[in-house]
Amino acid sequence: MKNKIFATIAALLFTTLFYSCSDDFLELKPLDEEVTTNFYRTQEEAYQALVAIYDVLTYQDTPGISWAPFITVSDVLSDDAFAGGGDANDGADFNQLNQWNISTTSVVAHSIWIKNYIGVYRANLYLEIIDGIEASDAFKRRTIAEAKFMRAYFYLEQVRFFENIPLILKTITGPSEYIQPQSTPEAVYNQIALDLVEAIAHLPETVPAGEQGRITKWAAQGLLARTFLFYNGVYGGNLSAGNVTVDRAYALAQLEDLIQNSGLDLFEDYSHNFSLVGEFGIESVFEISYGDSPEWWAWEYIRGGNGNLAAQMQGPRVAGSSNWNRGWSFGTVSHKLAMFMEGDPRFEHTILTEEEIDGTLTKGYQHTGYFSKKYSSDAEHWGSGGQFELNRTANHRVIRFSDVLLMAAELDSPNKQEYLDRVRARVGLESVPATLENILRERRLELSLEGIRFYDVVRRGMAYANQEFTHSGIRGPNYEGDQQIFDVTFNPATRGFLPIPQTEVDLMEGAFTQNDGY
Repeated sequence: MKNKIFATIAALLFTTLFYSCSDDFLELKPLDEEVTTNFYRTQEEAYQALVAIYDVLTYQDTPGISWAPFITVSDVLSDDAFAGGGDANDGADFNQLNQWNISTTSVVAHSIWIKNYIGVYRANLYLEIIDGIEASDAFKRRTIAEAKFMRAYFYLEQVRFFENIPLILKTITGPSEYIQPQSTPEAVYNQIALDLVEAIAHLPETVPAGEQGRITKWAAQGLLARTFLFYNGVYGGNLSAGNVTVDRAYALAQLEDLIQNSGLDLFEDYSHNFSLVGEFGIESVFEISYGDSPEWWAWEYIRGGNGNLAAQMQGPRVAGSSNWNRGWSFGTVSHKLAMFMEGDPRFEHTILTEEEIDGTLTKGYQHTGYFSKKYSSDAEHWGSGGQFELNRTANHRVIRFSDVLLMAAELDSPNKQEYLDRVRARVGLESVPATLENILRERRLELSLEGIRFYDVVRRGMAYANQEFTHSGIRGPNYEGDQQIFDVTFNPATRGFLPIPQTEVDLMEGAFTQNDGY
């Protein structure tokens, strides 16, 4: 029988329902003792099925294929980071991304593809079974909204990486449905917008302390604005969410509601965004929880634990240090970004320099002397047990309040000068005019190495992407290796998208067309 991704996902649901997400929320026993004949009857079982969707948010690898943390992949695709790794072979798969010489058999791309469709499957399944479960109306309304948000989240990641993807809104029931055609990007983005608009109406504004990590109305509003900005930038149009047109005014209204009524704000200390003290804090609009519970040992099934693999991969390769330990030096930071941020107060909280590192540093491939400080192998985020590398405790801040302020400013809010000033004043910088160029420049300074830069460039067009992503001859003082391994030529023919995994093209028996440039 053909090993089609849609056919295998149903089995995966029951073999991979491990507890994850917040240490407070979604801490449940493994669910793989349950089978379809005795599951999905009660509110408790529905809650466990909801946990299974949240679980996929934390996935950063696909067993047997590749590691593919979102932050690491996105930053390596941009001009802020190189592939890195221990040596040229260790980083070969990520170097394809960095050099824009990506094979249709890229294991990183394939890992992303499978992860997101697992998430879509679980969300679809939940939306199909929830009406038949004995549960309160309030429980159903809230959890349906959560499932729709997460389906939108998985589809947004998938369509921004691959563009031409199948839009699947129900579970695959048998061989006759294995072949799924690619949908238009417009159809996928409209569905994302519809899911988010419907979710906003029923998501809570706050969650109890014991449910940190669950989705709020504010998270959906922020994600809708992010979706609109990318779609409008790349395709030049508005979104249709059923009978609601999501245009600039609508997206801005969502952000203004968030800014004025959520109670969220900026931390006084910028660094708190990336420390334990700032987890689910006042600046967090949407955050994915990582940690050391359960303590995890299994290299063959990394996603069974809850450690942040991006932080592990991007940390420096250091031994004998009390501050940094046993990272893998992927995503080494470019001198281009270091020069751009020189003199900015956020530099010291964004970029770790070689000179700051104690202990014995082993220099890997594309060593630049710079590493991410936002997601790294720093001592504060060491796990308390389990396999050291698999238990990093750094949460992923997907949407921060500063991002919301800058998105609203970019959408030409009447308050755009105030919003830009708030972001700059937090780090002691003076006001600058709220021009589009200054707002976009501030986004890079504020949000560097958070997986955002790549999409901010792509949505400004291929001429701009070629200008920013193509660079040669830039070399920092601690670079190791020939200059050619640091020179990058962007391929505009790809339009900034990854190739559809060749395995999936083959399985679809002619229903898929490979993306341009591959």
